[in-house]
Amino acid sequence: MDILRFATAGSVDDGKSTLIGRLLFDSKAIFEDQLEAVERTSRDRGTEYTDLSLLTDGLRAEREQGITIDVAYRYFATPKRKFIIADTPGHIQYTRNMVTGASTADLAIILIDARKGVLEQSRRHAFLTTLLRVPHLVLAVNKMDLVDYSEERFEEIREEFTSFASKLNASDLTFIPISALHGDNVVSRSENMPWYQGTSLLHHLENVHIASDRNLVDVRFPVQYVIRPHKTEFHDYRGYAGQVAGGVLKPGDEIVHLPSGLTTRIAAIDTFDGPVDEAFPPMSVTLRLEDDIDISRGDMLCRPNNQPTPTQEIDAMICWMADGVKLRPRAKLTIKHTTRTARALVKDLHYRLDVNTLHRDETAGELSLNEIGRVSLRITQPLFVDDYARNRLTGGFILIDEAANGTVGAGMIV
Repeated sequence: MDILRFATAGSVDDGKSTLIGRLLFDSKAIFEDQLEAVERTSRDRGTEYTDLSLLTDGLRAEREQGITIDVAYRYFATPKRKFIIADTPGHIQYTRNMVTGASTADLAIILIDARKGVLEQSRRHAFLTTLLRVPHLVLAVNKMDLVDYSEERFEEIREEFTSFASKLNASDLTFIPISALHGDNVVSRSENMPWYQGTSLLHHLENVHIASDRNLVDVRFPVQYVIRPHKTEFHDYRGYAGQVAGGVLKPGDEIVHLPSGLTTRIAAIDTFDGPVDEAFPPMSVTLRLEDDIDISRGDMLCRPNNQPTPTQEIDAMICWMADGVKLRPRAKLTIKHTTRTARALVKDLHYRLDVNTLHRDETAGELSLNEIGRVSLRITQPLFVDDYARNRLTGGFILIDEAANGTVGAGMIV
C-alpha cells in the first residue's frame, strides 16, 4: 500500500481535533482503553456524546498552556491506503510550524466553519499550502449540522473561496460539506445532505491519485552516503546510498555524475530487502555503478540529457523561523540543499510578503519570525537545483545559523 501524507489546518474551534478523532475512531486506529478513557471524560464533562476531539486533547492542552507549539503527527490505515496526518497549528504566530507540516504533504485539508465562512485565517492557510506546492487541496466545510445542512450556505462558501483561489496556484481543489461531530460525509455519505453528489472525505483520501505528483520525469539522486564494507567477503563492494528525489532508475540506465560530468551505467540497485528492478520516489536505495568514479556525499546522479542547473546564485521564497534573530542583507548562513552543505550570503531582500493580503512590501529591510519574503543568495559552491514548482526535494532547502547550529529558515527556489 502507498502512503498519503496530508496536513490539516483550520481556525480555532473549526473542529479540526474532532475531525482527526473521527478519522481515527472510524478507521479503528485507537485502542479500547483509549476509547473508554474518552467516553469516561466525556461523561464527566456532562457531554451527551463521545467527544472524539479528546483523542488529540494533549496537543490542545499544550497550546492553551503556551508551551512549545509543534506539528503533531497521527497515523492510521484503511484496507486501501496508509495515512500520516500532520496536525498543524493555524495561528499566524505559528506560520513556521504550518510550513514544516505542509512541506512534505501530498494533500492539505482546510477546515471552515459553515457559520463563519471564509476567514482571514482560511485565506492564509490556502496561500501557504499553494506556496508550498501541496498538489491537492480539500476545503472541508464543517459544522453543516449547525446551518441545517443548507446547500445554499455551502454554495456561498464555495463560490467565495473559488474566487479567492483563482489568485493562487491551486491546481486540484475539492469541496466537501461535513459534520465531524456527527460523522456526516467523513467516512460515509450523509443522508442529511442528499443534494451533495460528491464522495465522502475518507473516500477522497483513499482514491486521490498522488503517484504522478512525485515527479517521475527528471531523474534526481542526491548521494547521501558511500558504502564500503570492511568485511573481506564484501571488499569489492562500493555503493552509493540515498533517497530517489525524482524519476525512475533501473539497472543498465546511463547516468551522469555531477559535478564531474562523467557518465556511467547502473550495475544494480540494492535495498534492505535485496536487489530491485527499479527505484522511484520516495524509495531509499543503494546504487552500484559499472565504473569507479570519485563520488561523495552531496553529489548528484541524473540523466545525461536532463541535468539540474548548477548554480551559485539563487532566488528563493524564505520562511524565517528564528526567534530573536532577523534575516537581513549581508547575513552569512549555512545552506543545506538535499545532501549538500555550503555557506551562503544574503545578497538582497526583494520584498516581504503579507500572507493575509498577498501585498509585497518592497521597502522591507528584514524578515522576522514567521515572516515570508523573496531573497537572493550567493553560495560558496555550486548547488544542483530545480525550481520548487518542478521538484519539491531539489527545489527546497534550509538555512542554518553558523553560530548556534540551529535551523533559522526554510526556502523554496523560484
